Amino acid sequence: MPKAYLILLLAVVAETIGTTALQASQQFTRLWPSVLVVVGYGFAFYLMGLTLRVMPVGIVYAIWSGLGIVLIALIGFVVFGQRLDWPAVLGLTLILVGILVIHLFSDTATH
Repeated sequence: MPKAYLILLLAVVAETIGTTALQASQQFTRLWPSVLVVVGYGFAFYLMGLTLRVMPVGIVYAIWSGLGIVLIALIGFVVFGQRLDWPAVLGLTLILVGILVIHLFSDTATH
């Protein structure tokens, strides 16, 4: 896996942590989850910025948002008990397929 993809994956994880903390912060009424939101998003955007040095913004954002959506949906299901119906699962599957198509077949994934 190229270094840019690893950095982007770490950015997605940091963003996912920030978004999970956003839910846990209860609209920024709890201090430590609120701090984690700011730190998580800040680190995520920094790492995403690093990937933009070697990958086009459209590809970075497609991977970033797609993986983030899937991870947050899974965390919402496991941690917060939020249900996913079959259309939601199908949509998430299609997002993952789209990311795989970009990664495996696109020549524009790196500069």
